Order: sequence, then structure tokens, then C-alpha cells
Amino acid sequence: MALVERTGISLSGNPNRVLCRLFIPGEEELIRGTSRARQLVERVMALTDDQVDTALADTLRRFSTRHPDLEHHLETHYAAVAGLVDHTLEVSRDRQRLIGALLTQEYAFESTAYFNPSVVPHPDQTGVPHGYLRYIMSIRCVGEGHMSTLVFRTGMIGPDGSVIVDPASVFATTRATRYSVLRNRLVLQSAIDAGIDTADLEFILGMLPDKFTPEELTSSLTQLTVTTGTLPHHERIHHHLQDLARSSYEVDFAEDTTLTERVLWPTAGDERRGLEDARFVRFEEPDGSSSYRATYTGFNGTGVVSRMLETDDFRAFSSMPLTGKAVQNKGVAFFPRKIDGRYCALSRWDRESNSIAYSDDGYHWNEGETFHVATDPWEIIHVGNCGSPIETSEGWLVLTHGAGPMREYSIGAMLLDLDDPSVPIAALPGPLISPTEDERDGYVPNVVYSCGSLVHNSTLIVPYGIADCRTSFATIGLDELLGAMEDSRARRELV
Repeated sequence: MALVERTGISLSGNPNRVLCRLFIPGEEELIRGTSRARQLVERVMALTDDQVDTALADTLRRFSTRHPDLEHHLETHYAAVAGLVDHTLEVSRDRQRLIGALLTQEYAFESTAYFNPSVVPHPDQTGVPHGYLRYIMSIRCVGEGHMSTLVFRTGMIGPDGSVIVDPASVFATTRATRYSVLRNRLVLQSAIDAGIDTADLEFILGMLPDKFTPEELTSSLTQLTVTTGTLPHHERIHHHLQDLARSSYEVDFAEDTTLTERVLWPTAGDERRGLEDARFVRFEEPDGSSSYRATYTGFNGTGVVSRMLETDDFRAFSSMPLTGKAVQNKGVAFFPRKIDGRYCALSRWDRESNSIAYSDDGYHWNEGETFHVATDPWEIIHVGNCGSPIETSEGWLVLTHGAGPMREYSIGAMLLDLDDPSVPIAALPGPLISPTEDERDGYVPNVVYSCGSLVHNSTLIVPYGIADCRTSFATIGLDELLGAMEDSRARRELV
């Protein structure tokens, strides 16, 4: 459509950006077998000091410029197998680091794909020229073995809607402090879903803050048991919450890392094969404060789960699973504020239609209502959203995606009622962005897809993935887009 102006920007993954990952011979990710770590350690222990010194010096010379924190990784990876070393032997620091180097591999985390972006205003607008907006863009990366991670880019949007992308750091790191954390409301709802008697649990949670550690929970459980005597369901509560703790975590990157160096790597078991398609939004609280939230898909190799991230500064992140029927599939996207006192989200719980879901706490989403089913040929296989709704004076602007003949994915647009977003009030008569001939080929052909856009100075900025391979931007005049929509209230009769 003439509405759309493609910027010509093309962002691809850089195979030179690599991470240090633990490598245990015999326990490769996709071909599991018997560990050969013990034999490897024994062979290194048999080397002479000169051999160790020469091999380590050569390794540090060749790889230190690629990883500023290389020695930390070597020491950490040695610690993973330190128990295999004969405790009667003294192991020099250099020998430890050589063992660590032999248990380390480089991983090109964005070598295969660099796509499905979402964009939000940067929390720090210090020094930005008048009329410009600094942004943060999340991007899904794919590396060897189809492992998905999450990275970030920054840049500026000009007064005229022009897009500038800052260079990314040549370095990348997953090094961060990681720890389990639980939230009061999430714990209680999870126990209810599991059919656990919550009377004692409510008493325990009443002694704890809104956010607490598994250790604090264990202490409270112990106090309750001492006070009331051991009850059969206490053990069930404990086991359930231990499982929940393993799926909820926080990640704090060092302050001296830059945003483009930080890589969010799978941590919980239900995302061990990837973090997919993050949809970020700046969420405005009723008191005027704001934070950043994102939904994403955790993939464990066989199934998916909807999860969420929370952050104030894109350095410290909280991650936890979402619960409830309305979030049992991919493609959840939060609204940027509460509506009528409740949290609201777009959902595709049935795998083919767009729905509205509601929540009292932002974590549990049982209630939902379908508002958009596929009717037009370009979207008739299934529809979904392309990120969080954008509030305009005319209604909630929702970018959608649809799959049609030859499984071609296109991006559409519709407008929802501001007070009742389950009511569609207008939509484009056809797709907004479809693959051009030079956008067809890639990792997954015939796909354009976005996970979140923003409006600046009445221009809609749409970052979008191309063929699940690379990322570009399109710009659209907001007034022109809204003017091109047709009244769609009658389509509600089809739902």
C-alpha cells in the first residue's frame, strides 16, 4: 500500500559476536551421551607444567580480545568439574584455567536469524535533541541448533520519522547474577490451579513480602510446621513451590555492561531451548509511574509456555510464567495501561483468532473474549497480533498478522474501542505490509512479522522481521493509516 514507506534499513545478525558457553564432552545439547569430563581432567592433570603454561598462554592470546571476561568464564567452567579432581592433588590456577578452556566453546548466538523486533521509548532521554526520541529495540536471535535468545539495539527517531540505528557492541555477554524469586500473587494462584489446599499457604504468604526468595519461603514453612505440627499437604506445598521457584528468576547484569552487550539466555526449564518473540511495552501505572513489561514464548524443545519479563532499566530483569487459560499459547501482548481497573492483554489462546484477556493481578489470565476471526483470504489460515496496542484518540491501534496462501505472513491493522477493547471499530480492508519480492527469501520464506511498534510525532514506526532472517523498519503516517480504515463493527457478528 502507498501508506507504507520502507526505510531500506537492513539489520542482520553478526556471526562475529560470540558467547562463551560451557561444553562438557559427551553431553552435547542435541546428542546426549556419557560424560567424558573425568577422562579429560585426568589427561590434563598428566600434562607437564610447561605444556600447561604454553597451551594456556596460546589460548589467552588468541581469545582474550574476543571476550573481555574470558578468565572469569574459564574459572567458572573449571568449578563445574572441580569435584572430579583427585582431592589429594594440588591444582595450580593455570592448570585450572586450562581445564576451564577445554570445557568452553564459543557460540555464535545470532548467526542464523535476527528478527521479530519490538520497540519502546528508552527510559533515559537525557541529551536527546529536541524533536527526537531515543528508543530500545528487542530482537530475537537464533544460533546453532535453533536456540533463541534476546538482544537489544538502540537508536533515535527523528522529528520527521526518520530512523537511526546505533552500532551494536562487538562484545556480548550472558554474565549476570541470577537468582530465584517468587511473587505472592503468582504463588497463590499457581497453588489454586494445582488443586492445593491454600488455607495454610495464605497464612504463610501473609508473613512474606510481595517478592521473596525460596529460602524465605522454606523458613516460613518450617515455622508453620513447628507451630501446627507436620501436616500431609505441607510437603506437597513445598514441592510445588520448589518447582515454581525454578521457573521464576531474576537476572542482574553488571553496571559496566552496555545494553547491546547484554544477551538474555534461557534460564528456566520451560525455556531451555529458547526465548522467543518478546513483545515489550512501557506500562503506565495509575499514579503516573511507568515500567517495562514484555511477554515472550518459552520453548523447551517440545512445548511452549507464555512468560513475562519486567524491568525498569533493561539491566535487571524479572522473569516468570503467566498462568490461566487465556495465555496457553503464543502471542500474548499487554495493553500499556489498565482499563476499567483491570490489566488487559491481546491473546491467541485458540491458536487462530485474536482475543482480549483480563487479569486482576497481571499474572493470571483466565478470562478472555474473541473479537477477531480470520475471514479475508490474506489472513484466513490464522490471525494474531504484532505487539501491544497503541493508544490513539480514535481507539486502540492494533497491528495484526495473518497467514494466507503459500503460508505468506502479512501485517494488518485494526482499531478497538478505547473503553471496551473487545469491540473492533475499524480495520484496513487489506494488509498493511506484505513481503515484497526482495523480502521473500530467508530462513522462513514469505514472512513479515513485528512484535511491537510505537508512534512518534504522528508517525507509526514499525520494526519488522523479514523471512525470519533479518530486520528492517517501515514508517506510516498515523492520520493516513486511520483514515484508510473502514468501519468494521459489522464484522463482530462473525465472531
